[in-house]
Amino acid sequence: MRVLKQSVRYQWLPFLQAYASMTASIMLFRSMANELIPNPVRGYIFNTFRCFFKPRSSFLTLVIEESTGMTRNEIYDAAEIYLCIKISPNTERLKISKTPKEKNLTIRLEKGEKLVDFYNGVELNWRFICAEVEKNNANDHHFSSRSEKKYFELSFHKKHKDLVLCSYVPFIVERAKAVKDEERVLKMYTLNNCSSYGGIKWECINLEHPATFETLAMEPELKNSVIEDLNRFVKRKDFYKRVGRAWKRGYLLYGPPGTGKSSLIAAMANYLKFDIYDLQLANIIRDSDLRKLLLATANRSILVIEDIDCSVELPDRRHGEGHGRRQTDAQAGNHPFQLTLSGLLNFIDGLWSSCGDERIIVFTTNHKERLDPALLRPGRMDMHIHMSYCSYHGFKLLALNYLGISGHHPLLGEIEGLIEETQITPAQVAEELMKSEDADVALEGLTLLLKRKKIEGDVCENDAEEKVNVHESKRQKIGNKQKKSVSVRMSSRIGNQRRRRKTSIY
Repeated sequence: MRVLKQSVRYQWLPFLQAYASMTASIMLFRSMANELIPNPVRGYIFNTFRCFFKPRSSFLTLVIEESTGMTRNEIYDAAEIYLCIKISPNTERLKISKTPKEKNLTIRLEKGEKLVDFYNGVELNWRFICAEVEKNNANDHHFSSRSEKKYFELSFHKKHKDLVLCSYVPFIVERAKAVKDEERVLKMYTLNNCSSYGGIKWECINLEHPATFETLAMEPELKNSVIEDLNRFVKRKDFYKRVGRAWKRGYLLYGPPGTGKSSLIAAMANYLKFDIYDLQLANIIRDSDLRKLLLATANRSILVIEDIDCSVELPDRRHGEGHGRRQTDAQAGNHPFQLTLSGLLNFIDGLWSSCGDERIIVFTTNHKERLDPALLRPGRMDMHIHMSYCSYHGFKLLALNYLGISGHHPLLGEIEGLIEETQITPAQVAEELMKSEDADVALEGLTLLLKRKKIEGDVCENDAEEKVNVHESKRQKIGNKQKKSVSVRMSSRIGNQRRRRKTSIY
């Protein structure tokens, strides 16, 4: 028995010696590799070997990010809406919100949450991920900004790849669109300078402006022409594609302050069910920032640039007025302003204008004559709408809305005559009508206001006529003096010539 054990021991001894020698060789090779091969190369080699020996997964994961480059990802937005109606009892964390005028709660998945959906008997696993990513500033290496990265992960068996890409994803997009139309709440977007997340971005609130075309104090012909133009625009998608033009429309609203330009924009948004993007050019420094913001706007929206004549000094394409000031600011160490008129025009009517469909751009100004002619041409400002002073028809609509007066009133005849002879804005009329709920008191106050404005207008006209007369009289006096001086010079020249002739004769 002892001999048998010794024989077995001697049989295993060569194997143990070979194992020890191999282990020592591996340790020696490892130490040499650590000294001679850089760490990134070792990691690459290790990952390559791991790919060969790693067991293949039978599941495929799709990553749906919030944005693709400079534009929003339509599939991400659709998934965010679609998953809200697929909340299961197994979900542990949800994010809810509600504004005072919303009827229903807004429900969203909290980061890290998972959700299981079924489509044609196929199990589909969703996961929402939200992470912060630090970005180094190219100009300042000591300063880094944080950006929030959001995306969904969709996992399923590989054999269902065609079903998911060709049927399930389009189904999500269409279903989300139907849900969004059912629960449509108009939004108004404005710029927010968020330094911790990499600059300017859009932030929104609910658009709760009650203005409609029925409540606007506009002339019926002008109002109908605007409505017909809007209806024609939204129905002509195929027409714009056929003629090779971007599906957009530009409007210029011009007129004195208080004539209802902002109310008309709100009425257009409520009529078309379009969101509003309020763009303040004074907050934008470079053309590249402007492009990023405009590409982040959604389709079926109205981009509003109010007071375009005084919102910012835009140097034109010939480096005219405003270019020197911006160049001086850049040399002085301030922010290098590079927002130009060319950059704005390029997005309105250039190659960048095709990045989006069914968009309306509205400009407002109090002084149309101050605008650059390049902005006024068709293709940029297609329809010019003059918002004028209040007419008698506009007053009757305001009287109906504010006081409920739809029939006859003793003061209406006098007010009609005064309004036709006085320049008063709809905002001033509305303010006077709001001072009392008693129709008689409110109309009497409006009558006194109109009479006072008429007297002030007559005084201004008389003063203007007197100034013109004084100017004319001064000009006539200067002309007479010039004529006298000319006649004196002519007579002196004639006298000198005669004396010269007499001298030459003698």
